[in-house]
Amino acid sequence: MGATTDSDEIVQLGKDYAELKPVVEGVRALQSVRSEMEDLQAMLDDPEMGAEMRDMAKEELQALKDKLPGLEKDVSLLLLPKDKDDNASVVLEIRAGTGGDEAAIFAGDLFSMYSRYAQLQGWKVEVESDSPADMGGYKEIIASVSGAGVYGKLKFEMGVHRVQRVPVTETQGRIHTSAATVAVLPEPEDIDIGFSMTDVRVDTMRASGAGGQHVNKTDSAVRMTHVPTGVVVVCDAKSQHMNRANAERLLKMKLYDMEKQRVDAERAEDRKDQVGSGDRSARIRTYNYPQGRLTDHRINLTLYKLDKIVAGDELGDVIDALISEDQANRLAAMEAEG
Repeated sequence: MGATTDSDEIVQLGKDYAELKPVVEGVRALQSVRSEMEDLQAMLDDPEMGAEMRDMAKEELQALKDKLPGLEKDVSLLLLPKDKDDNASVVLEIRAGTGGDEAAIFAGDLFSMYSRYAQLQGWKVEVESDSPADMGGYKEIIASVSGAGVYGKLKFEMGVHRVQRVPVTETQGRIHTSAATVAVLPEPEDIDIGFSMTDVRVDTMRASGAGGQHVNKTDSAVRMTHVPTGVVVVCDAKSQHMNRANAERLLKMKLYDMEKQRVDAERAEDRKDQVGSGDRSARIRTYNYPQGRLTDHRINLTLYKLDKIVAGDELGDVIDALISEDQANRLAAMEAEG
């Protein structure tokens, strides 16, 4: 990094260094243990070694043998091919599904959960646009989440989230089932999808909101439509200039995500046990409030601490389990391939 003065190159080299450092440290630790084992075995092969020293050497050698498989697994995981988008920031989209007012409230609960989890990770969350519901929560909310390793942590959250509970609007205490959908769009540093603004129709309109002079009287909201695919994005902050920039950025991400979904789906056909199957419409998780239970259906994970997970404080337990399962599947596939 000291060999260049280009700021962009320094940033990239810093990222490369941070990614390679744990791999190098893991390999060195493994090599060190193997070297120690060889030295201890050489000591044991020495016929002149005393009984007390031999017992100590045997004990140390056995401890290293017990430690070795864990180190080998750690290095294997570090050497697994990485999703090139894992370090990318994302746009998080949450939409109310079936269930009316309760679905919108649940969508709001999910956004609060992810916001708290992001805070614990040291990430930054910025709302791009939202459509509040009358009874609380959101019909739709779109937010940018930026920081280190965001997509790698949140990519398994994509899909349909189902909630079972007594809604605040229920007068007879009956349990209802509602749903919300979550989409996580990576924002890679270089998006090369053959994008051209000549394929985009741009419309301006009045921003939606709670009222006020600016919101109601200025055509600041921007809607962009990618004509070849029909993909539409809307940004409705106060600044039309900012909305244009954000809409173009979001449109590129959506088109990139469409291609990523296609590739993921093709891979899923070849690897049925993959956690991230590429099917964004699949029901992935159930939040059962009467039993305080969360179940992730992809890995048959059930945890009875729903309140702490929905609060965002222990969502990491679910995400870490999904990452571990995906790593195990990919490691098994790599070993099977030889």
